[in-house]
Amino acid sequence: MKLKKELPLIGIVLLPFLYLAYVWDQLPEQVPLHYNLKGEVDRYGDKSELIMIPILLPLLIYVIFLAVPYIDPKKQIQKMGSKYDNLKLILTAFMSGLALFIIYSTKNGSMGNPNIIFMICGVLFVVLGNYFKTIKANYFIGIRTPWTLENESIWKETHKLGGKVWFVGGLLIIICSLVLANDVNFKVFMGITIIIALIPVVYSYLLYRKEQKAA
Repeated sequence: MKLKKELPLIGIVLLPFLYLAYVWDQLPEQVPLHYNLKGEVDRYGDKSELIMIPILLPLLIYVIFLAVPYIDPKKQIQKMGSKYDNLKLILTAFMSGLALFIIYSTKNGSMGNPNIIFMICGVLFVVLGNYFKTIKANYFIGIRTPWTLENESIWKETHKLGGKVWFVGGLLIIICSLVLANDVNFKVFMGITIIIALIPVVYSYLLYRKEQKAA
């Protein structure tokens, strides 16, 4: 790991920790820790629990991305080159931003409009969809089914379709977040997320069956 190259990412990871330290004395001992679909508080807890937010979001994701290239038995991740670094940056920044948003909402005692989170997730799905076709077959990142992991052509075709499905699904989530009420949009978001997760899995199995018949 080249420290100079990682410094910007380390700074992104540290942002929520620094912001939490900055607002710590402004927080009451009991803070909002959970919100309902209307953005209203439905659970309080000790403010010390907030430290888990930046730990479980940006820090954990960043550490996983650092470790994966070293423990990948097939060394496929390294073949992605700058694409992997870009993906690491995108997901780490997303998690850091989410942590900042949660801490900010806790400080203000309200999440405001929950649709903002769904919209941000939609943007993430769009971005990830664009990266799917660049992911090499590996055990850690991508659509890892028994059929994609055992066949490189199935991996490629599945990720090609998966990228398109995630891109379209992300766009639909963004649009719905702009026009639907919070409670309705939550159901739509969950439905779209399940669908875009299942389609590539089913497709990889169908490709496997097709190859088996051809053989």
